[in-house]
Amino acid sequence: MNKIINRDHYLKALIEGKHNGLIKIVTGIRRCGKSYLLFNLFHNHLRQTGVDEDHIIEICMDDMRMEKMRNPRHMLTYVENRVKNEGRYYLLLDEVQLMDRFVEALNSLLHMPQVDVYVTGSNSRFLSSDIATEFRGRGDVIHLYPLTFSEIYAAVGGDKANVWRNYYRYGGLPQVWALTGDARKEAFLTNLLSSVYLRDLVERNRIKNVDDLQALMQVMASSIGAPCNPQKLSNTFKSEKGVDFDRKTICRYLDHMQDAFLMEQSMRFDIKGKKYINTLSKYYFQDVGLRNAALEFRQSEENHLMENVIYNELRSRGFRVDGGTIEVRAAEGRRQLEVDFVANAGQRRYYIQSAYAMPTPEKKAQESASLLRIDDTFRRIIVVRDDIAPYLDANGFLIIGLFDFLLQPDSLDII
Repeated sequence: MNKIINRDHYLKALIEGKHNGLIKIVTGIRRCGKSYLLFNLFHNHLRQTGVDEDHIIEICMDDMRMEKMRNPRHMLTYVENRVKNEGRYYLLLDEVQLMDRFVEALNSLLHMPQVDVYVTGSNSRFLSSDIATEFRGRGDVIHLYPLTFSEIYAAVGGDKANVWRNYYRYGGLPQVWALTGDARKEAFLTNLLSSVYLRDLVERNRIKNVDDLQALMQVMASSIGAPCNPQKLSNTFKSEKGVDFDRKTICRYLDHMQDAFLMEQSMRFDIKGKKYINTLSKYYFQDVGLRNAALEFRQSEENHLMENVIYNELRSRGFRVDGGTIEVRAAEGRRQLEVDFVANAGQRRYYIQSAYAMPTPEKKAQESASLLRIDDTFRRIIVVRDDIAPYLDANGFLIIGLFDFLLQPDSLDII
């Protein structure tokens, strides 16, 4: 894949943040394209809008030629010396966590009003929790997700079904799509997971029992989209594996994996009661290729991976995504009906089911049961794997094929 992928959503966010007096912080899972966004796409935008090259200051902290810049005083002096007139300057810092006392250094840059600051950081020492704690309203955070299906398809084209098969197996890390052959892609992702992501987790959090961490990651990978909590996971380890894995340790490891952007937690939301339920949550991997690598590519169930991809698509579009639940009374007693996703953004809300196939009226009734019991007016959507033309069914639900859902930016409001 040689074509440039213009990550317009994220580039727009950077452009809208220009000159807002905050540090623009690009976060995201390692190898998802943060540096490319900043040093290629955003740099090109600056040049195209008339910014002189000498007003763009770029420092890559992981470049040995820039090793002196890891000293914060040296970096600040260097920037001060580059600012030679009254014009606006743009400072682009990559892998800023490699600089000593980088939080103090970045806050010092806020006292240079001529300098508009943009940084990236790896998730080994520059995590979501760090940003919330250290910058306290002085940072403008832009979270970068791996490539979406539509971004990849725009670059490679061809048969949608073939691109989809590769996407749900190998995910959206840009480097994967530069490789040829299944074996090379699998080896790359497997090595990346063990030598980069797992090592980050172990070193940052001083984890001693790496085997337990890997075992938990594999359990989470094999049960994406399944409601669970630390106690339930602890019981599973004890009953199925004969391992005494305590709830507190599991909770801590799950937090670590979320901080490293490997996974995200989707809370359960009581739709009728309009409140969150803390008993169970769902977890999804930010990149399905890494999910498959955790399982050594032995469990590539398309239906479950489709659900994970839909979740990631909604998140990349800026939605907060919960798992919905509705309690109903039946002859055999009360039971819970699930809505896969409750997607919220501002005043907008959508209820979405991921239904791999609805070959019979009975299956369609099953997928529609929870949606029928929602008593508000927000849109209800069922996404199916079949490549069908979108339509409204007799209940007013939007039935849409997966490819239309992923490829059309207005797919939630298509009819």
